[in-house]
Amino acid sequence: SQGINRAKPVNERNGYREEWAHGAQLNFSSGFTQGTVGVGADAFAYGGVKLDSGRGRVGNGLLPISNNRTADAEVPDNYGQIGGAVKLRASSTELKYGEMRPTAPVFATGDSRLLPETATGFQISSSEFDALSFEAGHFTSINRRNSTNSDDDLTSEYAEVEARSVDFAGLSYAVNDDLSLMFYASEAKDVWRQYFANLNYNIPLTDSQALNFDLVAYKTRDEGEARAGELDTLTWSLKGAYSIGAHKLSLAYQKVRGDEFFDYIGGDSIWLANSVQYSDFNAPNERSVQIRYDLNMKHYGVPGLTFMARYIKGDDIDGTKADPNGAFAGWAGDDEKHWERDLEARYVFQEGAAKDLSLRLRHATHRSTAFDDDLDEVRLIIEYPLSIL
Repeated sequence: SQGINRAKPVNERNGYREEWAHGAQLNFSSGFTQGTVGVGADAFAYGGVKLDSGRGRVGNGLLPISNNRTADAEVPDNYGQIGGAVKLRASSTELKYGEMRPTAPVFATGDSRLLPETATGFQISSSEFDALSFEAGHFTSINRRNSTNSDDDLTSEYAEVEARSVDFAGLSYAVNDDLSLMFYASEAKDVWRQYFANLNYNIPLTDSQALNFDLVAYKTRDEGEARAGELDTLTWSLKGAYSIGAHKLSLAYQKVRGDEFFDYIGGDSIWLANSVQYSDFNAPNERSVQIRYDLNMKHYGVPGLTFMARYIKGDDIDGTKADPNGAFAGWAGDDEKHWERDLEARYVFQEGAAKDLSLRLRHATHRSTAFDDDLDEVRLIIEYPLSIL
C-alpha cells in the first residue's frame, strides 16, 4: 500500500497518508487573427512543489510517486509540465489540436488535486445556432494529475485498462431558459462504447424559491478487444433540489444496472449525482441515495462564505456475476454496502488585495464492507486566481 505509515509497528499501521504541496498554474489564451479563418494559440505552464510528504505517507494523488508504488515510494521535490494547442476559428466553429482540458461528460480531464490533467488530441466545437451546440474529439494520450508525462496511456479509472484512443461527439440543446438536453456517444478503442444523456429542468416558484431536477444516464458496452472484459451496464441518477433564499436541500437516487463497475477515462468523466469526494457509488448493481444541504451566508450579510453537508448510502451491491475473465472479476461480493459523509466550508474574499482568494476545508468519512476501504480524509485547498492580461 502506498499509504502505509512505516514509522508505526506493523500491528498499528492504518493506511495513513499525508501530502502537502503548493501548485501554480499559468494559462494563456490568444484571440484570433483577422480573416475568414482565424488562427490562435493556447498555452499553459503548471508547476508543483512538495512542502511535506515522504516514505510511508504518499499516495493521495497529490504528488508523483516512484514506479515501485509501495510504502517506500519516493516523491520528487517539484514537478510540472508545459504545453499548448493551436486553434482555428471560422464563424462560430473552432478546431483545436494539442494539449487541452476537454470537459465532455464522456471524456473530461480531472482537476481535483494540485494540478489539472490534460489530454492530447483534436477537438471541434460549434455553436452556429443559438440554442444548439456541438462538439467532437479524438484523443490519444493523457497527462495524469500527478504525472509529468504528456503521453500517459488512456487508462480507465477503475479497471486500469488501456484504450488505444478516445473518440466522442455530442449535442447540447437549450429548449428554453429552464430546460436543457444533452446527448453524447463515445468509444474507448478496444475497451467500450458509451452513451450519455442528460435532462436538466429548473422550475422557478417565486423570486426566492426554485425546484431543479437533473437526470443523468450512461450506457456502456464492451467494444473490440474488450480489454476490461464483457461490459453491459446502464447507470443513471436523478437529483432533485429545492432552494429558498440561503438554503438548498437536495435528494438523489442512483442505480447501476449491470454486473460490472461503471468505469470511465479522465478524472471528471462522471456526471452522476452520487459521485462525491471519495466514492462514485458505482459498484455492480448498486443503488444509492443522497441527502445534501447547502447554506449561502450571503443572505446573512457574509458574502463569499458557504457551507455544505451531505450523506450518501449505497447497498444491494452484487459483483459475483462479473465476467470471470474480465478486469472486475472478484472485485465485489454479494450484499456489499458502504456510506460516505462529506462536510465543506469555503470562503472567497470579496474585496481588497486578497479579492477572489478562496479558502476551502473539506472532510470526508467513508465506511464499507470488504469490497472497499474505510477512510477519513481532510483536504485544505487554497486558490488565488490572478488575471495578468
